[in-house]
Formats: sequence, C-alpha cells, structure tokens
Amino acid sequence: MTTARAPRRTPILIVEDEQSIRDILVELFSVLGNDVTAVATLEEALAALAARPYTLLLTDLRLGGRRDGGLQVMAAAGLLSPDATVIVLTAYPDHDNRHASLRLGAVHFLEKPVDLHTLAAFAAQAGVSTAVRTAEPRPALSLSPDDPAVN
Repeated sequence: MTTARAPRRTPILIVEDEQSIRDILVELFSVLGNDVTAVATLEEALAALAARPYTLLLTDLRLGGRRDGGLQVMAAAGLLSPDATVIVLTAYPDHDNRHASLRLGAVHFLEKPVDLHTLAAFAAQAGVSTAVRTAEPRPALSLSPDDPAVN
C-alpha cells in the first residue's frame, strides 16, 4: 500500500517585535506551501529555532529595546538553521550593525520602511513564495511603523 505524502512546506521564521509589522509579514508569507512562525521576542525566537530548522528567517535588528536582539537571533540561527536565508529589517542601518549582521550570515540588510516587492523578490531568490507577484510591476508598498495604514 502506498501512502500519499503531504507536500513539504517551506518553514519561515519572522522575528519582529512590532505587532503591525509582524502581521503584515505574516500576511505576505502566508501562502500555499509556506509554514510561517511569527514571534515577538528574542526568547520566543530562540525557542522556535531550537524546535526546527528554517528555510527563511526575517528578523528585526532591535527586539523589545534590546539593541543586539536580532544579532543574537542570527547567531543562534547560524548554529540551529545554518542553511536559512537571513534577511534583517532595521530602522537603525548603521555601518556596525550592517557589518555584524553580514558577518552573522545575513544575506540582505534592509532599512525600514521596507518595500514589500523588494522583500518578495529576495524571498523568491531563496525559493520562497509570497503573496506578492514579483514578475508584475506594481506601485510600491511600504512596511513602516509610521505609515498610518500600518497602525
């Protein structure tokens, strides 16, 4: 007897302490074939990383006021999900943060507000689907905590 296997779902971890931004990212990646886990704190991120490997990790650089929260997430991901594509989102894009992020495995270091089409294109490069079709030109959508549409 042959048992049908469920299609493999792409595990994605979103680490963002701002609820409105986290919700938008979850919506962006909640498409058929993806398995999205979204957390708000460093502790939750470490627990999620310990539970399973991820294909894509999106992390805010500062988490809950911790300047190095995202860096700690990336360090743990380097050990627990070494094959994950890491994308950093930050409102603090200084040279030291960029250098540390890249050294810890980040492939992309994006300043908030993040254009969702750009984020979708980077996800597509990692083989991850999103709700945004990257092949069609569309007006820019931004991901900013200051955007009235986000709050």
